[in-house]
Amino acid sequence: MIHKFRCNDEVIILAGKDKGKKGKIKFFIKKELVIIKGINIVKKHSKPNPAISHTGGILEKEAGIHISNIAIFNKNTGKADRIKIKNNKGIKKRFFRSNNKNIK
Repeated sequence: MIHKFRCNDEVIILAGKDKGKKGKIKFFIKKELVIIKGINIVKKHSKPNPAISHTGGILEKEAGIHISNIAIFNKNTGKADRIKIKNNKGIKKRFFRSNNKNIK
């Protein structure tokens, strides 16, 4: 089975506090959550641990976003787009729905 989204795809956020922002997918958490570089930044409080010389404080890191809240960004149209999968002699490829261009 081929997945619609892959790492390093440029996506646009459709819902949430970062709606309208663009970024690249860093990695997946499970099947439905993705980490996008520079998007959905949350503050994480950590306790100091002197045994491993870890200083405590407030850290900022990216949190996961559900894949239903993102769409792939089409540079030709400048808008969010959907993905179509075509099977050509056993080789599956991804295409934009709006203009049938291959996604690289």
